Amino acid sequence: MSETSRARRGRPPNEALRQTIVDAAGDLFLELGFQATTLDKVAQRARISKLSIYRHFETKEALFSAAIAAHCHQFAPLALSEGVGGSAEDQLMAAGSSLLRTLLSPDVRSVEAMIMNDKTNQKSLSELFYEAGPAHVIAQIEALLRQLHAKSVLNVPDPQQSARLFAALIKGSDLLMIARFDEARAEDDNEIASYCRSAVAMFIAAHGGNDHACG
Repeated sequence: MSETSRARRGRPPNEALRQTIVDAAGDLFLELGFQATTLDKVAQRARISKLSIYRHFETKEALFSAAIAAHCHQFAPLALSEGVGGSAEDQLMAAGSSLLRTLLSPDVRSVEAMIMNDKTNQKSLSELFYEAGPAHVIAQIEALLRQLHAKSVLNVPDPQQSARLFAALIKGSDLLMIARFDEARAEDDNEIASYCRSAVAMFIAAHGGNDHACG
């Protein structure tokens, strides 16, 4: 597939080329692992020159980080980054569902497994994965909690710590373990919504405020 055909409609040429590189790299990282994936192979898969990659990414690590971010950010609703309306429950449900769907994504779970199997680069890849994925979503949750606190909807004196605690509630879902043997159940919308609703209710109860939409 050529650079032109891989370009997504409506994207500026440079952005479309960058996305082509990220898509090709993401596929190869999952297929081959970090060490076996080279920039030459990425260029070959994307059918572009290696120089084109260097125009967008200085190192393989930077490309890996971008590929992980692309996988993770696709689950974050646009409304979350812009600040959704509605009750605290509605907004936290959007945030929690975003994070849980990210963690349950087969691609994201495959990347985590790939990192754990790469004993040589495990520490550095784990840091890149965290910064590109979970940390990005937690930062959005922190921003949301700051808004809710400023509006006196919830009492969140330490938004950063509370965002981490909220993320821990979501990551504690048994669906992450269930996904290892029953993907259909783990990906079921009702299962995800049910868990997130319980986690959100617990979080809101712990943070007071005037929004008691959870029933």
